[in-house]
Amino acid sequence: MAVLAEDLGRAAQAVSRGRDGLTAEVFSELAAVEGLWRGLEADPAVLMTPYQRFDWVSAYRGAGIDAGEAIRILVLRDAHGRARVLLPLTIGRRGPLRVARVVGDRHANFHMPLFASREAAAMPAEDLTAALVEAGRAAGIDAFTFRNQPRFWDGTPNPLAAGGLPAPSDAYGMLLGPDAEATLRRVFSGDTRKKLRAKERKLVEFLGPVEHRVAGTAEAAAEIQAAFYAQKAARFAGLGIADPYADGAVRRFIAAATAPDATGRPAIEVHALVASESGRILATFGGAVDGARFCGMWTSFDTDPDLGRFSPGEILLHRLVGHQAAQGRRALDLGVGEAGYKAKTCDETIELVEQTVPVSPASHALVLASRVAVRLKHRIKRSPRLWAAAQNLRRLR
Repeated sequence: MAVLAEDLGRAAQAVSRGRDGLTAEVFSELAAVEGLWRGLEADPAVLMTPYQRFDWVSAYRGAGIDAGEAIRILVLRDAHGRARVLLPLTIGRRGPLRVARVVGDRHANFHMPLFASREAAAMPAEDLTAALVEAGRAAGIDAFTFRNQPRFWDGTPNPLAAGGLPAPSDAYGMLLGPDAEATLRRVFSGDTRKKLRAKERKLVEFLGPVEHRVAGTAEAAAEIQAAFYAQKAARFAGLGIADPYADGAVRRFIAAATAPDATGRPAIEVHALVASESGRILATFGGAVDGARFCGMWTSFDTDPDLGRFSPGEILLHRLVGHQAAQGRRALDLGVGEAGYKAKTCDETIELVEQTVPVSPASHALVLASRVAVRLKHRIKRSPRLWAAAQNLRRLR
């Protein structure tokens, strides 16, 4: 990988001009674009997901999860020199090919670019693709692979999703309203709210008062994360599968991303349902955030069977939805993948696609292989019988 980084180093700050006046700049350091990036984020016109916030990407990259891959930040400017698109990428080898993918891998539910505005996102898909190809040539990239591209974001079409294949799984979300109580009544049926109130009463009788906590300091976040790691470890052990959160680099990323910045806002916000008297953490929820949205990344609950009958995870989700609405956020999603609690809570399906953009002639075989793999995964995930067989095989392995 050192050779790859050296080769790509020569492409840093490479400039290429594509169709329709788009100019592509490729930078090799996050610091080189921090000012531009934060300026785009702060503009009310920006169209982006929380996973493309500078602080989220910086925490991820700094943890060393993709330490063997080079980083490149692609900036597309229009004929007037205005930055229209920003795309953080890592470059790794797949056989002889150098392949770019959006920073975050499976820890980011959405890999959409940052668009300066809805107007910027309205560029023809073929212009965006042509600019990517030109930038890829300048940066020594053979192909781009784009996972989990929303077809629409905040009601706006995503040009990078045009022509992509349906992803194996979609994501699920909801709009929030300015009135927290009205939002809760809309999201949770009267019967559901009644059941949750009954379960919470019984939980209080069992453990004493419970409270919803939002980590406001790095220390508070670390305490919640310690409970999360223990709960997830028990859950994965019960399923007989490896625990991805046991990786030290992943934990470093989460520690950095959950620490509040100078404004008091972390890149990842963590919540917990806590027994007030004992301090026991009964359930946790973490999500990438910006001013408008909470994107669920993980959830966990205490696996003690005596607690399971009170559904602490569902109680926390109810509190979380109300809290996000009260904070003024406009939307909340529960991430990619099918789950009963998502179907029960969410009223929006966020359709996702995947695609590979070839740059060099040698990459066309990769495109074909990727399309076959996406179709196969989609078929397996959408078939209960095939998915159950795949899960059983994973446990055996």
